[in-house]
Amino acid sequence: MATGKVAIVTAAGRGMGAAIARELSAQGYALALLSPSGAAAQLAGELGAIGLTGSVTEPADLRRLVDATLERHARIDAVVNNTGPVPKGELLDHDDDAWHASLDMVLLNVVRMARLVTPVMRAQGGGAIVNVSTFSAFEPSLDYPVSSTLRAGLGSFTKLYAERYAADNIRMNNILPGFIDSLPHGGDKAAKVPMRRIGTVTEIAKTAAFLLGDDAGYITGQNLRVDGGLTRGV
Repeated sequence: MATGKVAIVTAAGRGMGAAIARELSAQGYALALLSPSGAAAQLAGELGAIGLTGSVTEPADLRRLVDATLERHARIDAVVNNTGPVPKGELLDHDDDAWHASLDMVLLNVVRMARLVTPVMRAQGGGAIVNVSTFSAFEPSLDYPVSSTLRAGLGSFTKLYAERYAADNIRMNNILPGFIDSLPHGGDKAAKVPMRRIGTVTEIAKTAAFLLGDDAGYITGQNLRVDGGLTRGV
């Protein structure tokens, strides 16, 4: 059932990105997918979508993705900014190159995509953006020092963007996943979660679809924890 809506999903070749792409396709979105491995292009063939091979860290690849979407569909209603993993390790063991590469991966990718799609969304009367972040964005973990630090910055950017473009009917929200089955997790991780289980990519996908849809039309600038109660902050 086509909705007439068009969505871009990055890092869509596997895991949460692929699950989000499948869910949006099932809900009738026309899709444009990107991943560095070629897996998104393969999934796009299955879903009848645009599929490109490229990285969210490369501005030219983001431009190609947006241009290809507009060339085929002449509109962009939704964007899901998903990314690959960020390096783990001791707090001070990451050199400057690692920090700069991660900055491109988890924050500047969102800023660059926003520059590209915001004029389109303003001209057509609105749109919605969802960024896939992490549970440790606001309860930083020494297990994920780079991700925790930079995704706290993503939370600030999201709040500022949401305020700036709310009057244009453009919304931006973050999903903060906990331990999700897109990666292998030992039983010790599940034991830390009040629900005593690992979350599923399907649960993340359905949350993303909700935030992009009309039922979430009054939600913007938020960081929605989807973590089974893992984080304790009020």
